[in-house]
Amino acid sequence: MLLVEGNNHISGVIKYLTQSTWSHAALFVGRVGDRETPCGEPLVLVEANLGQGVVAAPLSKYERFHTRICRPSGLSAEDRARVCAYAAERIGFDYDLQNIIDLMRYLFPMPMPRRWRRRMMAMGSGDPSRIICSALIAQAFDNVRYPILPKITKLESDDAREEILEIRHSSLYAPRDFDISPYFEVVKPTLQGGFDYRKMQWADMPVVTQIGGDPLPVAAEDDASLVPGQVEEIGRMAQGA
Repeated sequence: MLLVEGNNHISGVIKYLTQSTWSHAALFVGRVGDRETPCGEPLVLVEANLGQGVVAAPLSKYERFHTRICRPSGLSAEDRARVCAYAAERIGFDYDLQNIIDLMRYLFPMPMPRRWRRRMMAMGSGDPSRIICSALIAQAFDNVRYPILPKITKLESDDAREEILEIRHSSLYAPRDFDISPYFEVVKPTLQGGFDYRKMQWADMPVVTQIGGDPLPVAAEDDASLVPGQVEEIGRMAQGA
């Protein structure tokens, strides 16, 4: 899964209300049929966008964005396929603008307990063919009963102590929930590829060339965007997740 720091007005509102960097989420599902960009790049992401609905997109779309890769831990190959198929089958669905409005109302501070606000309002349009990005992904994982941020109800008794996991409604999820979930791990391509700090090229040091004559790439410590080469690395890791 790819979390994205968007740069439009709605993205700014979502980031503010959730107190998070992330305003959008897309799911890597592998090649979607034989669909490609005009440049021949395969469409491998499924996402829900305002004004477009649920669409397939190439990895390069977010090459210049600040992003984060999150991967569900321990998900079986069979369930991975079911999650991806669920999302891909919803390509063509409309975007649920009402869900975004309701989610903003739910997150915006009000002088009443959160549990009351949740009961007082219906989330989303109620149309099953309309959906937002985080709800789409939440539903895909709910389809295989994989937890994201489940509520835990504790039952106390003299003989036993039991915890019951209760799945949240998909309309209540925001992109940041996948980042803070205890069941998703953050994947960093730079480290996964075998990071060696001794090969870093610093600005105050002479340029060191490789055998082929090309200079070593300069890495910025605070840049978490997708850089050339990481697009392919994300695809490789997602397929093996």
